[in-house]
Amino acid sequence: MPPSPTEGEYRATVGLFATGITVVTANAVGVEHGMTLNAFASVSLDPLLVLVCVERDAVMHKVLEEAGRFALSVLAEDQEPIARYFADSSRPAGAAQFTGVGYRLGAATGAPLLDGALAWLECELERAYDGGDHSIFLGRVLTVQRGTLRDPLLYFGGAYRRPGDGRPAA
Repeated sequence: MPPSPTEGEYRATVGLFATGITVVTANAVGVEHGMTLNAFASVSLDPLLVLVCVERDAVMHKVLEEAGRFALSVLAEDQEPIARYFADSSRPAGAAQFTGVGYRLGAATGAPLLDGALAWLECELERAYDGGDHSIFLGRVLTVQRGTLRDPLLYFGGAYRRPGDGRPAA
């Protein structure tokens, strides 16, 4: 039996699966919060379901549980600064973290939808599952909207990337 992979080996290996980048947002009793997320997937067409995976000790975990609804903004290649901002734990808390970030509140969830995204989904929390140090939140899709089509922001090999050429995004 081969030895179990280390956390580092596992991370480096699954990092070779390119993913798109989203910012998940929620509004729990007036507490708006956003977080960069690449652990997102479409699950089902009937009913319309998606999943997001959030670390249990992340602020977003508690906000999602309390809000019961969330939104996703699918980021374009030129939105790397937004991805980095919402990944930075030193940004302000609550609604202040959205100061200077263009957004509108989703009609179905009240969660921020970031301006300039490729697409937006608003979801109602259907169920949460244990996923080790993360929870897997299953969301029933309430609304979808598409923005202007352009290249997506990708994450591959531990860095943001340009589609097609494999070089890190500028």
